[in-house]
Amino acid sequence: MTVQATPVVTTDPINARILAVSEDRIQGFLRDPLAEISRLSEVPLETVVERIRALLTAGTVRRVRQTLLATNLAEGALCAWQIPVEKTDAAFDFMSQQDPFSGHVVIRSADAATPGSNYRLWTTLKVPQGYSLAKHADLLLRKVGAEKFRLMPAKKLFALGVGHVRRRGMEPGSRADELADTIDVQIAHLTGPEWRVLTALKREFAPEEIGPDLWAGRAAEAGVPLDEFCRVAEDLNARRVIGRFSTFLEHVKTLSTGEKVTKFNALFHWAVPPGRELDAGREVGRHHIMTHAYWREGGPEFRDVNVMGVAHGTDRDVVLAHKAAIDRHLAEAGIAVGYTNVFWGGRSEIKPSEISPFAYGDWCRAQGVDPAAMRT
Repeated sequence: MTVQATPVVTTDPINARILAVSEDRIQGFLRDPLAEISRLSEVPLETVVERIRALLTAGTVRRVRQTLLATNLAEGALCAWQIPVEKTDAAFDFMSQQDPFSGHVVIRSADAATPGSNYRLWTTLKVPQGYSLAKHADLLLRKVGAEKFRLMPAKKLFALGVGHVRRRGMEPGSRADELADTIDVQIAHLTGPEWRVLTALKREFAPEEIGPDLWAGRAAEAGVPLDEFCRVAEDLNARRVIGRFSTFLEHVKTLSTGEKVTKFNALFHWAVPPGRELDAGREVGRHHIMTHAYWREGGPEFRDVNVMGVAHGTDRDVVLAHKAAIDRHLAEAGIAVGYTNVFWGGRSEIKPSEISPFAYGDWCRAQGVDPAAMRT
């Protein structure tokens, strides 16, 4: 008699039910997020624990963690880099491997004749409170030999949640009945004890940590009783600092199972009339395909686009069909789009940005830079 191994492909029916919930539907801080995944997926808790452990061990799930709304904890921006072609791969390697404050690192391409097509490397960049985003970008520019960069901080957020499994087979134009909510960007100032709880809270889980009393070990790490740990986390959640509890799948890379969860990721750009950014963002954000949607100012380099968003898919034409449906919906809503473009993602590395001021000081010293010189 042989024991059958636990399935670790995303297409397994039980795994698909779990992942359709666990990728991006567990919002905020919960004392027992695994029980909520069990409830929403209608899969027994014991099976949820077994499957997530197996998926994480196999590398199908690349990380399990409590995310933060880092835009409310640290100054941040989407950053587009103009870099000589021969230096692009080395710059990608440095930012993905040696700069913990660069999160999403993606080489993107657009039609050669379109505005901004010379900006090939795109990153998300965050620096802890008290430090200068522009100074950090200047330092990176010198480190990697970039020619220029464009910082585009988010003014408003309209969609934030990557759920590849639940988006499979989604029809172009599928959208919520209501407009997307607007998430304000407002920096929260934390005390020392709150930072200790937050640091323990956001650390990735090892497979053996997935199970009952999920937060007990993290409370011990933070040096506080479990009830106090949860109380602080719930308070931070009420202050819009906490994101979601999530199991992350690879965006582009082939999994150990041979699967590709998604093949194409597209950054959409729209230029709408000044004063219509909120209207357009809430219309874009209500479309279920959008994993991210935000108001950012692209400036003249990108023909003054001001609404951006990201969508993923396994078929390029289907991704474009989703964008065409959004374009039609904006027109039906009476929102004129003066210019639009698509930047396609290629090589990518996705990691959480570090936001600890203590880690920033250590990194600066390792780079031979005085942390005090990087302050605002």
